[in-house]
Amino acid sequence: MLNNWHTMIKSKQVDQVSTLLADNVTLFSPVIHTPIQGKKMVSMYLTAAFHTFLNGTFNYHREFSGDNSAVLEFSLNIQGIEINGIDMITWNDENKITEFKVMIRPYKALNMINDQMTAMLATLQQQAVK
Repeated sequence: MLNNWHTMIKSKQVDQVSTLLADNVTLFSPVIHTPIQGKKMVSMYLTAAFHTFLNGTFNYHREFSGDNSAVLEFSLNIQGIEINGIDMITWNDENKITEFKVMIRPYKALNMINDQMTAMLATLQQQAVK
């Protein structure tokens, strides 16, 4: 599963994210209090995150993995702010992601990321309606 994830990120094939998700996947966002559930909603949020994060500065630095889980440490720069974070990913025996948790620092980056992702989500929702 991790190889597929890294390939998707490196190639920026964000339209492939749903193929890696279980139907009952849950996303824990650093800015949204309530967990986001279900393949359709999580796919939309991750797609918005990809458009926000994959700006040419995003890079995974370290990886800690077990049988069906991994923690991936990343960094990027958005509008001059150096951002560090981790993706905590759990998957099932079918190699589909069942849980995705994101943690980000510094605090001032959260509001900026939230604003950018909110705008991207609105765009994605408008495209889905058409």
